[in-house]
Amino acid sequence: MMNQLFKNTGRLSRFIFREDRVRIPIWLISLSGITIVIALAFIDLYQNEGERQAMAETMCNPAMTAMVGQGYGLDNYTVGAMMAHQMLLFTAITVAIMSILLVTRHTRAEEEDGRIEMIRSLPSGRLANLASAMIAVSVTNVLLALITGFGMYALGIESMDLEGSLLYGASLGATGIFFTSLTAVFAQLSESSRGTISLSLTVLGLAYLIRAIGDVGSEILSWFSPLGWTLGTEVYVNNYWWPVLLLLVVSFVLALLAFYLNAIRDLNSGFLPSKPGRRNASVFLQSPIGLSFRLQRTTIFAWAVGMFAIGISYGSVLGDLELFMEDIEMMQQIVKPVEGFSLTEQFITMLMAIMSMISAVPALMVAMKIKGEENKNRTEHLLTRSVSRTRLMGSYYTLSIATSFMMQFLAVFGLWLAGSAVMEEQITFGTMFSAGMVYLPAIWVMIGVAVLLVGFIPKFTGLLWLYLIYSFIVVYLGDLLQFPAWLSNLSAFGHIPQIPVEDMDFLSVAILMIIAIIVSVAGFVGYNRRDIAG
Repeated sequence: MMNQLFKNTGRLSRFIFREDRVRIPIWLISLSGITIVIALAFIDLYQNEGERQAMAETMCNPAMTAMVGQGYGLDNYTVGAMMAHQMLLFTAITVAIMSILLVTRHTRAEEEDGRIEMIRSLPSGRLANLASAMIAVSVTNVLLALITGFGMYALGIESMDLEGSLLYGASLGATGIFFTSLTAVFAQLSESSRGTISLSLTVLGLAYLIRAIGDVGSEILSWFSPLGWTLGTEVYVNNYWWPVLLLLVVSFVLALLAFYLNAIRDLNSGFLPSKPGRRNASVFLQSPIGLSFRLQRTTIFAWAVGMFAIGISYGSVLGDLELFMEDIEMMQQIVKPVEGFSLTEQFITMLMAIMSMISAVPALMVAMKIKGEENKNRTEHLLTRSVSRTRLMGSYYTLSIATSFMMQFLAVFGLWLAGSAVMEEQITFGTMFSAGMVYLPAIWVMIGVAVLLVGFIPKFTGLLWLYLIYSFIVVYLGDLLQFPAWLSNLSAFGHIPQIPVEDMDFLSVAILMIIAIIVSVAGFVGYNRRDIAG
């Protein structure tokens, strides 16, 4: 009986690897390559113990702890300890996102497209598709763990021994496997791929916030987050393996739950069914933009709450920055001192850049939703009526622009609200508003590129996420790792003036807005001319 449930799982797994023969290697090369390159950069940047210890003092402040996690080995801040402290968390989050997207693609998305029904009509087991997807993504995470672990050990850095390097890779792989199993469960609960991704990313966001609050306040709270388990390995310091085992054990339990739910539910259904709608649609819902909003309102509202929470969490530690950053020489490489401005004001410019790139995620998801609707042959029903392609694309584009403004405003408002409560010398809301909203043109460029890709080459829209990750690395780590200026200039976010430290650069902002308009118009033209998938 058990063999019948998993019949031909191996064949389906091989098919997934063939289908993702480009996508998976790109993820593996990107994640492992960036990790190794940054490890090498740390060697050149901090060439003696004194410089590393000065950096350790900088990383002790609550704001940095909330962002990158609690530091271990700060009393002997080796290159290995520094690498684990500053890079492990963000890399683990990226690995989790990779796992969420891959699992959703080969489970709920395949089911929505009708492919699972076709596969089940062939001699394959009821659980074969779910099992093959989980095996393929888990193997991908294992490969990432091995490549990263042995790659970092091969660098020959004294503080990066074999055990620590393998544990670094294993921490990433175990985190990916955990979110593989978690997403598999949500694929059974939700009725759509959109819902599956939303639920999974919501848990990932909550895991980050719980860990941040726990690391700054109560350490016990951090252990309620899987990301807290990842950092609990204390890589290159104490090298604890049991958090990795904990992640794998919980992953196994979640996998069993996913298989059980998959076995008892009907195809194309979920355990969290959509609520029955009203008998008659409202006037707003009868418009393309109203329909677009209705399809994505849960995602938009969830991200809105998340962005406000991120602003609150960052703002809550602003009151302690001056105390921890004062008179630290190495701070000049992270926040360059500017006469007439406090260290807190200078640090806010970095926070604004980070929050802006996070705000770009939901805006891009909204803009590219039209591609998903087209793949499911739903746009045909609208285009056969009195709805033009321009109006249809315009509805998603308009909603995406509005989403970018809302996300950025909520993040800024949360930062100001929490910061005002803990800072002795408060920064005005107008200053924070200007510092945050000036990044909107960069987000609009990203939205324009999304429209351009949808209009001409919709199959390559996924490349935009890699570009956003690249922007995050060069903007967030550019000064710290002393990247050449041209690398930052390749990102739209690298051309934004850092208000209030810098004066408003109207020319740069105007050029970004012109670029956003040009690529958006080109995308509209391409969408009107190309064939619609049917």
